[in-house]
Amino acid sequence: MAAVFDKPSFFQRAAPMFQGFDGLLAFAVFLLAGAGLLIMYSSGYDHGTRFVDHGRNMLIAGFIMFVVAQIPPQRLMAFAVPMYVVGVALLVAVAIFGITKKGAKRWINLGIIIQPSEILKIAMPLMLAWWFQKREGQLRPLDFLAAGALLLVPVGLIMKQPDLGTSLLVMAAGLAVIFFAGLSWKLIVPPVLLGLVGIFLLVWFEPELCAKGMRWAILHDYQQQRICTLLDPTRDPLGKGFHIIQGMIAIGSGGMFGKGFMQGTQTHLEFIPERTTDFIFAAYSEEFGLIGNLALIAGFIFLIFRGLAIALDAPTLFSRLLAGAVTMIFFTYAFVNMGMVSGILPVVGVPLPFISYGGTAMVTLGLAVGILMSISKAKRLVQS
Repeated sequence: MAAVFDKPSFFQRAAPMFQGFDGLLAFAVFLLAGAGLLIMYSSGYDHGTRFVDHGRNMLIAGFIMFVVAQIPPQRLMAFAVPMYVVGVALLVAVAIFGITKKGAKRWINLGIIIQPSEILKIAMPLMLAWWFQKREGQLRPLDFLAAGALLLVPVGLIMKQPDLGTSLLVMAAGLAVIFFAGLSWKLIVPPVLLGLVGIFLLVWFEPELCAKGMRWAILHDYQQQRICTLLDPTRDPLGKGFHIIQGMIAIGSGGMFGKGFMQGTQTHLEFIPERTTDFIFAAYSEEFGLIGNLALIAGFIFLIFRGLAIALDAPTLFSRLLAGAVTMIFFTYAFVNMGMVSGILPVVGVPLPFISYGGTAMVTLGLAVGILMSISKAKRLVQS
């Protein structure tokens, strides 16, 4: 007599794919994505299809996150070397055959036009986490030196394009892995102190260093102009300093509680340049004020602390290093964007995570959240 089994329903078949998902991490991303949709509607409703496209990009990022979350961390480790090698090869190809737009050679046509530097935002921490995993328990100073070389190759190629913003993000992700791997404080403190002294000297001698005709050999002209404009935006208020000045005016005019949803005059009278991309934080600040800013910053802090908690509980060295580095990507994105819009950092073209418009950046964020979900899911399944 043949046994009869009930056919499992769709939800029963799909349930294992959702098992072990990190609810706190998903909640943090949901809150930030909601804030992004809210301010994108206000700042971009009259800007073509920006709001609709932003929602579409979020759905794509969510799908990528879900797919990546199904991949166990040990399987992710297998992608480390191929992704890094392909990413660096594409950066070399960009230097030779790349497409130039607005004075920067950052793209290449492979049937579709892509920006290979975006690959390294994820490939770099993957590669370095793989490197230190292979040397677990037998780390030597030479291994840290080799990791530094693996980091400097793509960072140098990206800076040559030139793309200071992306190179900072890739470097931050790589340095996070090296730091979490156990780099000695004796090697960390001197460069930090040297950097602080350099910033002090730069501010002190700003009139001489930024005088007309002065040329800095180590930077491109536009990079020198950005730093000099940061130190004194009024030197070119209708040109290079316009972005910073208008951003600070918008943030200040928001006051404590903001002007209200869709009531930002700086935003809707188009004084804020790039109000749906790099400078969307200025539009948000104008409409929601200091209270709104504190709520947004609290959302990012919650996301970052949750990511670090996932890293702390990760079962392997590879998972810990990768989760820590991916979390620091979110921190770097948010800190640099808010800093440049507020006038405390140079304008380098870094989007605000889940808030700014941008398809490629949103895909990268989806990958990053998916990696954190994968690591958290693996730990929860092991515990159960």
